[in-house]
Amino acid sequence: MKLPRFRTLDLSVTLSNNQWSDPPPLLPRIDYRDHAFGAAELMGMFPGLRREDLANGEGIGSEHLSVTAHNGTHMDAPWHYGATMSDGSRAMTIDELPLEWCLQPGVKLDFRGKPDGHVVTAAEVEAELARIDHALQPLEIVVMNTSAGARYGQQGYLDSGCGFGRETTLFLLEQGVRIVGTDAWSWDAPFSFTRKRFERDGDPSIIWEGHIAGREIGYGQMEKLANLDRLPPHGFWISCFPYKIAGGSAGFTRAVALLPPDDD
Repeated sequence: MKLPRFRTLDLSVTLSNNQWSDPPPLLPRIDYRDHAFGAAELMGMFPGLRREDLANGEGIGSEHLSVTAHNGTHMDAPWHYGATMSDGSRAMTIDELPLEWCLQPGVKLDFRGKPDGHVVTAAEVEAELARIDHALQPLEIVVMNTSAGARYGQQGYLDSGCGFGRETTLFLLEQGVRIVGTDAWSWDAPFSFTRKRFERDGDPSIIWEGHIAGREIGYGQMEKLANLDRLPPHGFWISCFPYKIAGGSAGFTRAVALLPPDDD
């Protein structure tokens, strides 16, 4: 069977030792082990092996990672939002997420004009869908282009972009959407803004409200996407299969858009 022709667009950030990609306690650490280190490892595994026996005197290069499953581009599972669903059933972990959710037509909604910390309403989503002349279909993957996308890896990224609360999340899920994504650090509004609202109003329901909506209808949520500004509003597919971590709350994801060829 011949695959249809398509162009690819990488929607994933690069995992690196970047000090601005996550809050300090959650930053990834990559220890790079060069080929000289690899040669010493091999000599330890094979007694009598000499460095000069190895091609160019080198062993293998490798990396040692100290990360959470929420570093880099990743997908959250319902287990991240709570241990149980609102009906009392156990929430799905990342290794249980249905694969058919992760290869579907994509829709890009553009909220780059919204201020940092703004919580997008369902009415604003409906208005954006009307602007791009699109009616959502079950299982379409909806990704949100925010102002945070242009600031990834830079100081201030964690406080950038708008967020999506309970109302908007349920609006999407009730139409059959099961995978969403954002180029911001979190699907919800940046914590710095939520913290100020909580200090002012004392309402705990605003804390991770978009995430916690997933206790009512389970869904997968991608964060720290990239290149969303290069996507059309629709007419493409997204492939976003998460890494299988047993019992995991999230999985690293190489999200890729599949677009029509340039000559179509």
